[in-house]
Amino acid sequence: MEENSFFVHHSSFVDQPCKIGEGTKIWHFSHIMQNSEIGKNCNIGQNVVVSPQVKIGDNVKIQNNVSIYTGVTCENDVFIGPSVVFTNVINPRSAIERKNEYKNTIIKNGASIGANATILCGITIGEFAFIGAGSVVTKNVNPFSLVVGNPAKQTGWMSKNGYKLTFDSQNKAVCPESKKVYELQNGVVIEI
Repeated sequence: MEENSFFVHHSSFVDQPCKIGEGTKIWHFSHIMQNSEIGKNCNIGQNVVVSPQVKIGDNVKIQNNVSIYTGVTCENDVFIGPSVVFTNVINPRSAIERKNEYKNTIIKNGASIGANATILCGITIGEFAFIGAGSVVTKNVNPFSLVVGNPAKQTGWMSKNGYKLTFDSQNKAVCPESKKVYELQNGVVIEI
């Protein structure tokens, strides 16, 4: 870790060893624990905990009051909204240590998780998926899916730019911002 290649607010703690990429900013009252990895140009908000062995890719934005527990991997360009909750054990009990039972959770490239969502452990959230605010995600989420509710259910599809896609009779949709065309084939969205 090269000093001055990233910013850490003086109220935060960064345990060693860990890896933090160039251009990353870690704000007030956060704790980055040992053996975690944070990529380049990330923004870690106030009161965030990154537990040991967590891997965070490049250009990830983690808003205030998020704890990312051991077993979670965030790929590049992921957005995690304020107060999102991650878990890492299916059946926690205070009197029983289950550190050897942590389940892996993967947040794929470009996915967004809305404020106050809860992500149960052991699932994968697909590329460019969009998790609505307050949702409780209990199973895998397909790429480009929009899921909302408790438990979260798919209600639509999203573009890479974060706009809801409306497919026509030929299963084609256009992102209103990027003008890129998407196609829905057998329940899978692809950019064409």
